Parts: sequence; structure tokens; C-alpha cells
Amino acid sequence: MSVLTYKTILKPSDEILYKDKGSKFYGYAFPIKSTENPKEIIEDLKQKHSGAGHFCFAYQFGIETPYYRVSDDGEPSNSAGFPIYGQLQAFDLTNTLVVVVRYFGGTKLGVGGLISAYKTTAKLSLEASDLKTVDILILFKLSFKYKELSQVMRIIKKYQLVLKSQRLEMECEVEILVKKSAKKTLQTAFEPFHKIKVEILND
Repeated sequence: MSVLTYKTILKPSDEILYKDKGSKFYGYAFPIKSTENPKEIIEDLKQKHSGAGHFCFAYQFGIETPYYRVSDDGEPSNSAGFPIYGQLQAFDLTNTLVVVVRYFGGTKLGVGGLISAYKTTAKLSLEASDLKTVDILILFKLSFKYKELSQVMRIIKKYQLVLKSQRLEMECEVEILVKKSAKKTLQTAFEPFHKIKVEILND
């Protein structure tokens, strides 16, 4: 089944502080635009929290075939990164990074305690985030003669389409962004106009 929408966060969350037996866990959630993005964000946090012992994180990126990565950053294996990633899955988010920064408070929490603390901090960070369901957009290219312009613009206006680019000469080319869920509707709308060539540039 084709994916029509995805969920992500719109902007970085507020800083969350969770405490357990003296240890402090600072939680952050960020929208990301690439798999390189997390490195820059974590470097910034390391400067901000220069005295912290662990910078554990998880992120998911991509829509049709999402890619994920987790890091325990020196904590016992699978006690931090995967509990954080579990919350990304629970909230059904992609293109999102969650980082939990830990200051050790002198008392060991044990693996169970760590799993609970990292999971809770990640959950609080995502609850403090601005979540949004985003429509996946498809790029349509329309090629036509200038005299067909009024018909094209009428359809663009009727369906409130986003005009990405246009070259209006005797031979015109227009690129429009269409919600993936409306792909068939748009193809049908242009069918009666045989002189308008419709191409889908990404799908």
C-alpha cells in the first residue's frame, strides 16, 4: 500500500528535565532534513552540556523505506538508544531525532532503571513537541501551448495546487505540487484536455 502521509515534528522541542536517583536526563526532539543532520545537533548539545557523561539518541529518517540509527553512547548495551527509538515508533514519527543527555548522579540505576529513564525522557520530549501529519507531495509537469493556459490555471485554482515553477511562452511548461492522495483526481481532471501533456516527475 502506498504511503500518502507521514508524521514528524515541526520544530525543536523545549528542553525536558527528568531526574532519577540524582541522575539528570535532559531530553530534546528535533526535526531532521538528512542523516547528516544529527551529527551537527549532537555536537551543539555537547558544547552546551560539556559536563555530561552520555549523549544517547535515536532517529528515524525517510518515508517509504525509513532508515533509523540508535546510540547508547557508553551506557549498557540496548539500555538507552532502543528505548528512545521505541518512543519514535510509539508516536509513529519519521524525520525526527531524539537526544537524551545524562549527568550521572552517583547512584547506579541498573539496566532496568536506565531503560525506564531513557524511555520516559524521550516520551516527555515528544509530548512537548509540535507533531504534524504531512501530506506527501508529487511533482507534476504540464506542457502545453499558450492558448491552453487559461484551462491549466483554472484547474490549478480549482484544486488549490502549489505552483512550483512556470515558463510561459508560446510553448509553456508549469510544475505543480500535488498531494499524493489527490494524484488520480488530478490525472482525471486533465484527461479531457488532450493538448496538455501531463508528466509525473516523482512518485
